[in-house]
Amino acid sequence: MTDFDAMRLNMVECQIRPNKVVDPRLIAAFSKVPRERFAPEGLRGVAYVDEDLQIAPGRYLMEPAVLAQMIQAADIGDADTVLDVGCGTGYSTAVMAQLAGTIFGLESDDALNARASELLVDIGIDNAVVLSGELASGHEGQAPYDVILLEGAVSHVPEALLAQLTDNGRLVAVLENPALRDRSHAGQVTLFLRSAGGIAQRPLFDAAVPALPGFAPEAGFVF
Repeated sequence: MTDFDAMRLNMVECQIRPNKVVDPRLIAAFSKVPRERFAPEGLRGVAYVDEDLQIAPGRYLMEPAVLAQMIQAADIGDADTVLDVGCGTGYSTAVMAQLAGTIFGLESDDALNARASELLVDIGIDNAVVLSGELASGHEGQAPYDVILLEGAVSHVPEALLAQLTDNGRLVAVLENPALRDRSHAGQVTLFLRSAGGIAQRPLFDAAVPALPGFAPEAGFVF
């Protein structure tokens, strides 16, 4: 067993399982995907720490425990089409590709987009495609999606993204707490559900993750 194999096992047993992640398919996906490949070369030795890992200015791999809980909440089926918004170097896309029928990673940074595409091919993922575009707009060309996952904290979820969900589609995001926005990105992981009656949302648990670019707070009136 290599050092990275041991680190991956430790991540699953000490970070993911203790955080109420019980889906065996998801645990198997985290056990399989080599997170170190998606980290910058100088940070591969800390790829499995329970922290957000910077991959570019202002961009991060989300900490494994929070990512795992968000994916579990999305309840991805093996025939589902998934949109991974802000996929970075593609780690989350590779994990969810083990669960979904088809997954599209959406990335606005050209360098990250190219790296994600390269890595997904290198590790043999054949049901994922990385798309280029503004994150807050989603990607209407491949819609609708059964699941949309936002890879970072946002002030709000744009209607453009919610409109790209199928009936019974799920969107999972970390909604920032406005009172703490200037000091941290503390917020709540929130599940949005589309049905014939519209969109319902339900807070699931607290989380503090880096902000996802392109989701600035909506402007309001100033008196």
